[in-house]
Amino acid sequence: MKILELIIDENIEDESGVEMVALVDSPAIQSNWMAFNKQKPIELNFKVQDEEKRIVSGYFMIADLPIARIDDEGKVFYVVFRKDTIEKIVNKFMRNGFNSKVNLMHDSNALAEGVYIIESIIIDSNRGSWFGSMKIENDAIWEEVKKGTFTGFSVEGMFGQDKEIELPERVIQKIKEVIKKYKTFKNK
Repeated sequence: MKILELIIDENIEDESGVEMVALVDSPAIQSNWMAFNKQKPIELNFKVQDEEKRIVSGYFMIADLPIARIDDEGKVFYVVFRKDTIEKIVNKFMRNGFNSKVNLMHDSNALAEGVYIIESIIIDSNRGSWFGSMKIENDAIWEEVKKGTFTGFSVEGMFGQDKEIELPERVIQKIKEVIKKYKTFKNK
């Protein structure tokens, strides 16, 4: 399995880093968001449950998760972000004031006006994944979220490429298990 570690330069003048977070129908990290209801316990069925608050939460980036990409020759390879890189990405994203830079389906012509990040945290001290919440004030986009058109987040930006890495077999097997459980859960 070919896996490339992606990195950024923390220098503010450098173009690398996450520039925007997109609302998407199929997140590359294979993690849908969660919508919370203030009156019921959290349910993990990923349905919109709170008409009043219009908040969706989920992972923006998951550390060490291989993400499939396709090269110019049509061959599959994987990229991965390490926890220290995710921390740099989050710090640069916030320092640049990009919390309202949101688009739909990675379409630069479909900016999501009235949608912005209200919470951003790095969770899981061992892995360092980026988790956050968005407030959706735009009525049309909120209707699409409720219909299930958008189910998660996906980051976009410029990244450098570090060394090719090898993952231990136990990590690869765990990733496969998580993906299988996710697909089974999603199809219920």
